[in-house]
Amino acid sequence: MKIPFLQRPPRVAVLRLSGLIAARSGGFAPSGISAQGMAPLLERAFAIRNLAGVVLVINSPGGSPVQSSLVAQRIRRLADEKKVPVIACVEDAAASGGYWLACAADEIVADAASILGSIGVISAGFDLSGAIGRVGVARRLHTAGTEKSFLDPFRPERPEDLERLQGLLAELHETFKDWVRTRRAGKLAVPEEQLFTGRFWTGRQAVELGLADRLGEASSEIKARFGEKARIIGIGGRRAPWFARLLPGMSAEALLAAAEERAAWARLGL
Repeated sequence: MKIPFLQRPPRVAVLRLSGLIAARSGGFAPSGISAQGMAPLLERAFAIRNLAGVVLVINSPGGSPVQSSLVAQRIRRLADEKKVPVIACVEDAAASGGYWLACAADEIVADAASILGSIGVISAGFDLSGAIGRVGVARRLHTAGTEKSFLDPFRPERPEDLERLQGLLAELHETFKDWVRTRRAGKLAVPEEQLFTGRFWTGRQAVELGLADRLGEASSEIKARFGEKARIIGIGGRRAPWFARLLPGMSAEALLAAAEERAAWARLGL
């Protein structure tokens, strides 16, 4: 027999996954998602005693497919080991790699105005072959290996390089599609040809298409799923040292990361 006053309220771990998804060599970036950075946070979230569930608050425009896959696989492994439900709550966006992460959850909840989808792979660069000659610079490039200078921006694009690139992108895209097929099995409401083009949708449209389960947000979702008395345990990262807080973004690495993230958000119109 359960004694009411001795019953403990359900405990729910809430973990934010915010920013660009990319491997980082270190430092104290203000935002960003990587397998190395998320590993201890995920382990801490799933190690909570009497854990009722884990809520992932996602706000990401995407990034590295490898890092997306590594983080998503760790989430699934821990969820299966602990046998607890995982709910993804999307804020501004779960696009591209951000949607890859959202699919690691058992259910996806989004705001009506959230951005979801962008199930595709992109490669971008510059052709500087004309500029180098105009400034009077002659380039010297020597390789051992016929494909070592793949997609060299200082020479015209070669058909064989483009063919190889398209093959790589197609393979990565198929891996992404297989993940979505597996995690959203039986839920996708329209043919795959309409969903896997790289297009993105609002949260309301995503629910209609089967890319998300329902509209909502984290706090109301926790109360509805785990009850009014659910104890929310926020899982946060390490705090930057005092000198990093006094001089934010002063390193070249931080500036480059900020520019990269700004470009990723801009592709979504945000």
